[in-house]
Parts: sequence; structure tokens; C-alpha cells
Amino acid sequence: MFNTQVTLEQFLTSIAQTGQLLGVSFVGGVLIGLPLGILLVATRPGGITPNKAVYNIANPVVNIVRSVPFIILMVAIIPFTRLIVGTSIGTTAAIVPLILYIGPFIARLVENSLLEVDRGIVEAAESMGASPFQIIWRFLLPEATSSLILSMTTAIIGLLGATAMAGVVGGGGIGDLAIVFGYQRFDTFVMVVTVAILVIFVQGMQSFGNFAARRVRRD
Repeated sequence: MFNTQVTLEQFLTSIAQTGQLLGVSFVGGVLIGLPLGILLVATRPGGITPNKAVYNIANPVVNIVRSVPFIILMVAIIPFTRLIVGTSIGTTAAIVPLILYIGPFIARLVENSLLEVDRGIVEAAESMGASPFQIIWRFLLPEATSSLILSMTTAIIGLLGATAMAGVVGGGGIGDLAIVFGYQRFDTFVMVVTVAILVIFVQGMQSFGNFAARRVRRD
């Protein structure tokens, strides 16, 4: 019925690769971005533990990495990627630049979410003698949970767009399928299906994030 060069198995494999890219890269990005975002909030002027030296290093680093488009970052760190995973092509290799790309982005989102918390809550915690760790763990993070969920939803959707670009260097996933078959071989059916799959991914993640944020707010 459809004149296409791609089999169902190839579609399913690409979807699985996209899931792998998203899952591993997002977890790695959170492990970098969450503590970095907390560090930015805590050490900024007027923060819980102001530290001008730390903030003046962390803040520009986040800005610099975030300013580099993913496609350029991916190519620029090829030697580093090869050092870490032993190759610069394929799904595993694409995970390295994806983590470095999304980590600083998550840090900014975490910073914004924590800064939305009413300053009075922090002052109340300080008046009760809470330590900086207690203020962050027991006051800031719980109060910002709903906002953090929405921020993480935004981050993973942005990461999905980056995984699609990873196809340019053979990173695997839906993006790779769209470029190799849809674009280079002019397969319109593949392009339409890959776009539809990406839309379903985005809609599903956004709906789940909105639902989880609402549940947290009600609780």
C-alpha cells in the first residue's frame, strides 16, 4: 500500500533506541543538573550560603555550555566522546553529548523553580535554626516539587528534539531513521510516520508531566 523502504522492525528498533537515548541521557542530565541548580541557588548573592567565587565559576560555565547549539557541541566533543565510550558514532556515543547538553539546561530550570519559592519559607526555616542542607531538602525542594516536575517535563521534551538531531551523526533513534530514509532517500512515508511518533512522544510526556504536577499540588 505504501512505497517505503523501511520495515516495521526498523521502526520499532528506532523507537527503542530513542527511548534508550532519552532515558539514559535524562538520568545523567538530572544527576548533573539538579545539584548544579541547587548550587546556583545556594551560592548566589543573597542565597542560603552565598559564595561569590563558586557562583562566579558555576554560572558562566552553565551559560557557556547552554549557548552552544547541540549539533555543534556533538561534533566539538567527538574526541571526548571517543575517550569515554570508545566510539564517536552510534546510540551509545550520542548519549555523551546529550548528557552534557541537557545537564546545564536542567540546572537553569531547577534554579528557576527553586527561586520561585516564597523567600519567607526560607527565612522561617533559618529562624528555626535549620542548616543549609535542611533548608534545601526539607523546605525548598518540597515546596518547588510541582514546578520541578513541569521543569523536568520541559527538559525531557527538549532532550527529545536533541535526540532527533543526533541522527545527523548516526546516533540512532527516530531522527536517524528520518534523516537516512526520509530525507536522504526521499521517503515521504517515513518522514510522516517519524514526525507522528515524535508528536506522540511529546504529547504523552507533556500530559504525564501536567498530571503529576497537578497531583502534587493537590497533595
